[in-house]
Formats: sequence, C-alpha cells, structure tokens
Amino acid sequence: MTVWDDLVGQEKVSAVLDAAARDADALVTAAAADQPLPETSKMTHAWLFTGPPGAGRNQAARAFAAALQCVSPDRALGGAPGCGFCDGCHTALLGTHADVTSVAAVGSEILVKDMRDTVRKSFTSPANGRWQIILVEDAERLNEKSANAVLKAVEEPAPRTVWLLCAPSIEDVLPTIRSRCRHLNLRTPSVEAVADMLMRRDGIEPEVAASAARATQGHVDRARRLATDPAARERRAAVLKLPLRLDEVGACLRAAQELVDAAAEDAKQLAEEMDGKEAEELKAALGAVQGGRMPRGTAGVMKELEDMQKRRRTRTQRDSLDVALGDLTAFYRDVLALQLGTRVALANADAEDALERLARAGTPESTLRRIEAIAACREALDRNVAPLLAVEAMTMALRAG
Repeated sequence: MTVWDDLVGQEKVSAVLDAAARDADALVTAAAADQPLPETSKMTHAWLFTGPPGAGRNQAARAFAAALQCVSPDRALGGAPGCGFCDGCHTALLGTHADVTSVAAVGSEILVKDMRDTVRKSFTSPANGRWQIILVEDAERLNEKSANAVLKAVEEPAPRTVWLLCAPSIEDVLPTIRSRCRHLNLRTPSVEAVADMLMRRDGIEPEVAASAARATQGHVDRARRLATDPAARERRAAVLKLPLRLDEVGACLRAAQELVDAAAEDAKQLAEEMDGKEAEELKAALGAVQGGRMPRGTAGVMKELEDMQKRRRTRTQRDSLDVALGDLTAFYRDVLALQLGTRVALANADAEDALERLARAGTPESTLRRIEAIAACREALDRNVAPLLAVEAMTMALRAG
C-alpha cells in the first residue's frame, strides 16, 4: 500500500506528486554520490495545496512529505518513493518524523510566535531525513506578521527545504507567497469513491459506508467519523430534527442553546484528553519537583500553554458548530431539490419524511432564505461573534423562512 492510497479521488494530483517525488529522490541521490544533477526536474521548493473542505489537502501534503522521506531499498531497483512501509514513510505519515514539521492554527490565527521557531528550522539541514519539510496545514489562517515570516523563508529557502502549504483556495494565500509555490487543486471526491475507501480501508459495511459518504457529500474525514463513531451519528440525527422543532420563539432559543452546548461538550472532551497530558509533559520537561512545585521562572511558559489550550478549545467549539451548520445546509439543499423536482440524489435520504414535510410546507424562495441564514451564521462565527448570539439569530431566521 503506497502513500498515495489515502488520496481519495485525486488521481491527477497523485500522478503529479509521484513524478515530483521521483525527481526529488534523483536529486538527493545524485548529490550524495557527487554526480551531476538532472537538468530538468518536476520538483520545487514550495507547494500550495488547495481544495474544498474534506477533499484531502492535508492528507495529500503529508503523503508527499512521506514520499520525499522514503528510504525504501526498492528505489535502487527502480521502485517509486512512497512505499508506505519504510521508517521514513511511516514516521512522516504518523507525524513523528524529525524532519517533517507541522504547523496548524490553534485558535483563529497562526501567530508569528508560533511560526518563529519553524521558520528558523527551515533554514537548517535535515537531521536524518532526505529533506527538511515544513507543512502548514492552515495557511489561510496566517496573519500578516506570520505570513511575512513565511514569505521570507519561501523566497530564499535552504537547498534541502520544502514548504507544503494547505488552504481552501488560492485566494486565501498572499499573492507574494502563492506566486512562489507550485499550485495543486484537489477536487471533492465522488460519493462512490469515499464509500469504496471506507469499505476497503476501514472495513465498514457497504450500507453504512454508502450512507456516510452520501450524508457528507464526499467529505472524507467526516465520512470516516460518521461511519465509525456512533456518537457522531447521534449528533447528526439530532441536528436533522432541528428544522421540525422551530415552531415558536422559545423552541428556537432552546435549539440554539442545545447546538452551542453540544459543540462546547465536544471541545471539553478534547480538552480533557489533551490538556492534562500536555501540562504534565511540560512540567516534566521543565523539571517539576515532587509535589508539583515548579522551578522559578517557569510560570510564563505554563501560562503560554494555558493560553494555547484556551484558543484551541474555542476553535474546537466553532469547528464542531460548523459541522452542524454544514449538516443543516445539506438538509435544506435536499428540501430545495424536492421542491424543484430535480433528480439530484438526496444527501439525507434517511430523513426523507422530514424533507418531504418541509418541502410541502414551504416554497423554494423560503428555503433559499434559510440556506442564506445558515451561511450568515457561519460568517458571523468567522468574525468571532459570540456563538450563542449567532446561532440564535439563525434559528429565528429559519423559523421565519
């Protein structure tokens, strides 16, 4: 199983990355043997992966990082890098390779202090891998200062450093940065391709795989979670019942509170899993003595960790809300399809009775207004409006139609 097997429905992108990884391997091999470097190469020092949510931007970038670090002996016999089994591939895919550094937004932005050490590392030679690789998972969240730090590193990179930037669209990245990157655009995988992946890779039953793929409309990560996590299926079922409950103002306010509370509970569960472990590991690294007392001068470091964890909890809550809003959007899109009599396959076929009930009770115009209200709520959350206020405004708009 090669590293490209996780790229669902991205055959063209896989082919481009495979060719670049082959040329990168030839460059490193020639340099190590003091041989002349190839005159032409499909490899470059900076790449920009774009595509809609769920298309697999980060997976494509990480698979490419694994192929660049591949140390399979089969390469000497003409095999392609990216075997998926060697130490280089395995650790890069797991995120533990010493020469693959990942940067993701903890809060709403990637701050310059979060990028400073990473930029410095980008100018160093690989410690034990073949390339020094910097993977920025949320390049659209770089603020002005952190983006300028990345720009300087991308403009004058070290000879064996590769930058892999991921963003929803090319417009989300500074023109000065994207002009120095090779751009690859991923497309939303088909429902059939996602269902096949769930059956093949995760052993999901065909009916469950098809239902999860259809419900998430090709979003690979959400489809896998929906197929494997009963709690995720319960949360989605609760969200799909919401449109039928908005018959009075009090019901709208209660529904909004329930959505926000469910998202907060998600964030709390993640925090319980990660925050305590991170704090204990940092205390041990700082030399905490028995009884939990910290050495002098370490209070500031612990405060930075607490601030980071708080930003992460806020983002987790908003990401969970966004999943619910995406489910609502798909629900009303199905209502609109029924009202217009189109032959588009329903994403929420398991809620067809509710869809038909709302389709009969409203008009296409009112359904479009409801979809716009959900989009307005998402925009409000992006502007850091208080979640409860934004969701309450949305549920009231959904009731009004």
